[in-house]
Amino acid sequence: MPTILGQNQYGKAENRVVKIVRDGDTHHIKDLNVSVALSGDLEEVHLSGSNAHCLPTDTTKNTVYAFAKEYGIESAEQFGIHLARHFVTSQEPIKRARIRIEEYAWERIETSDANSRFIGAEEVKHSFVRQGQETRLTEIVYDGEQWQVISGLKDLVVMNSTNSEFWGYIKDKYTTLKEAYDRILATQVSARWRFNWTDDEQRMPNWERSYEQVKKHMLQAFAETYSLSLQQTLYQMGSRIINNRSEIDEVRFSLPNKHHFLVDLEPFGLKNDNEVYYAADRPYGLIEATVLRDGVEARIPVDLTNL
Repeated sequence: MPTILGQNQYGKAENRVVKIVRDGDTHHIKDLNVSVALSGDLEEVHLSGSNAHCLPTDTTKNTVYAFAKEYGIESAEQFGIHLARHFVTSQEPIKRARIRIEEYAWERIETSDANSRFIGAEEVKHSFVRQGQETRLTEIVYDGEQWQVISGLKDLVVMNSTNSEFWGYIKDKYTTLKEAYDRILATQVSARWRFNWTDDEQRMPNWERSYEQVKKHMLQAFAETYSLSLQQTLYQMGSRIINNRSEIDEVRFSLPNKHHFLVDLEPFGLKNDNEVYYAADRPYGLIEATVLRDGVEARIPVDLTNL
């Protein structure tokens, strides 16, 4: 039975690059995990084993590190754009480049005056602690003409200890869940948002400010929504971003409902007045949806786990 070659790509995954910028005694860190995937005129490397059109994956790795020196890392998005443009424009067989980046944040360690004097400096500006809130993400795809930039975050854990209810749902013979009129609402946010910047003729967004503002609006919507369902909160988070950030046309969320169940303390003669909870890690409800600017087509993949 004859066979044909379908979609294919290759590259170097998870290149860990840390760039230190030394501004005198003050240092700045960019810590990235960069994955490169290239596709194009690559049939023969599969069909006959000819490597004539194959740029070694080791070369793509080296390019990541060289570009960190040549261009610096202004933002994950800008760094990914430099890489994607290079691979497509410098190698004729390569027609499309996809760059996925995770960014890990660091914050400066505050030191005591006494310790600063001890090491002979007025202020320590080169010591850092890894932030544990979330991992920043971006994916850049370039085909030589059009750009698609999807950024986001994962592992951002948030909680409202009140102002959340869940009642009025369908009940059948298998339903045991009690209606809740004052509950904990907690989730671990995984979110992606798509920019409407698609070609070099458009004004490029300020990637760093955009990320900061998107996260701000997302968290404010979570905190300020009196929630009757996690779905309602999700929609408010997405709408707040779309309505406040003109550079973004689409937002997709994957929100696991991190359940907190009241512990039955009656066997111990104690009343649990919404004070003591059991935090269950699994199974969990999983709420996912896309929020779009009106008139815009959805392009963020539905399955975020495969982004």
